[in-house]
Amino acid sequence: MSRSLPRIVIAGTQSGTGKTSLALALVASLKRRGLQVQTFKVGPDFLDPSYLTVASGRPCYNLDGWMTRREYVLELFHRTTKDVDMAVIEGVMGLFDGADPATSEGSTAEMARWLDAPVLLVVNVHGMARSLAAIVKGCVEFDRDLRIAGIVANHSGSDHHKEWLTQSLGSASLPPVLGAIPRGAFPTLPSRHLGLVTADPQNLSPKILHQLADVLEKHASLDAFLQLARDAPPLNLPGSFSERNPVRKRVSIGVAYDRAFHFYYSDNLDELTLRGCDLIRFSPLEDKGLPEGLDGLYLGGGYPEEHAEGLSDNREMREAIRQFASRGLPIYAECGGLMYLTRGIEITGEKRYPMVGLLPVWSRMLDRLKSLGYVEITLAANSLWGACGAVLRGHEFHYSELTADPKDELWKSVYRVKRSRSKAISFEGFQRGKISASYVHLHWASQPEAMENFITQCEARS
Repeated sequence: MSRSLPRIVIAGTQSGTGKTSLALALVASLKRRGLQVQTFKVGPDFLDPSYLTVASGRPCYNLDGWMTRREYVLELFHRTTKDVDMAVIEGVMGLFDGADPATSEGSTAEMARWLDAPVLLVVNVHGMARSLAAIVKGCVEFDRDLRIAGIVANHSGSDHHKEWLTQSLGSASLPPVLGAIPRGAFPTLPSRHLGLVTADPQNLSPKILHQLADVLEKHASLDAFLQLARDAPPLNLPGSFSERNPVRKRVSIGVAYDRAFHFYYSDNLDELTLRGCDLIRFSPLEDKGLPEGLDGLYLGGGYPEEHAEGLSDNREMREAIRQFASRGLPIYAECGGLMYLTRGIEITGEKRYPMVGLLPVWSRMLDRLKSLGYVEITLAANSLWGACGAVLRGHEFHYSELTADPKDELWKSVYRVKRSRSKAISFEGFQRGKISASYVHLHWASQPEAMENFITQCEARS
């Protein structure tokens, strides 16, 4: 099975080249032309997708070659682009950077090959002229299976500088400069922690999106970008692919979703819905109780430390979650959700804020990154996600830690965690009955057995 869809990958030579600004500007420009655009982000990031979601008006999906597999990516891409005019895929780090320094696994290059998509390469050209040709030539020749179709020279100088850059590429028969964005032309996007602040209509307003689009259309060729995307060949889909419709309702799952909790992989939520889960959002910050009739809870990641006082003050919600747990119903919490289930959050140099108190330790914020990277999980005991021995993959990034090991006669560690970079082994994934809490953001939409196990646990209400 194959289908045609205009698509383009926005890649960079390294982090910080301006991929996100360019991707947002492109999406905003396409939207102004009346096109429906589906956005994607390569890698496990939650922050850039929030910006792309606001810009496009549609959920952004992560495409990850390490946490998932090629067949899954192609099926997800097909399912989410059936009603759009074009797909824009923002890369991660540098074009060839991924989970392994010796292979392309998890990289933007791998994803561009899987999607057979042209690559628009963004280069920070400040203080550069002919060296641009050397950099582009290296990228082109490093992987001949990629099609680097055009270059965007970001942080460029004068018109004369642009002309030199154009000549340097032309003299070496390399892909052309399709845009030269002057230094400071794009509006600044706020940043915190590992990247951008989570986007909302306030910090990524229509005014900012229009400014981004104006800059792009003044200093680059939108028509050339469109032509590259339209020239992408028909995309071949796996022979086993079949259309899916949601099954009848099986369970209701409460999903914490507000300013404190909003880090979710869109396809994880989609897959729950397709398998018969009615997802009901609630706010641990604002709501005074849980929705009625829930069979399980999902507390995702986010910034609970930024809203610790409000979460702590909402005693009714904290008590409602304790009562929910006392009934033996499933609760799954990851990263920020784990912090919320502890006795409380200790803010660096400040005070402690009591939280739900199910996990018998405190969490505390640090002034440095505690953990970042891919992890592979082997279940050391039966859990919400499957039987002992099952393997899942996920990602960690957090600036907090637990003040002690919560294991006791009630809480057990059921994750054997292997880190992709260091290969170090640790034990995590704290479980008591049907409560499971971890710092790991698991990608389980690509693991049907794990999904079914979790839903079955929610169906078996006490």
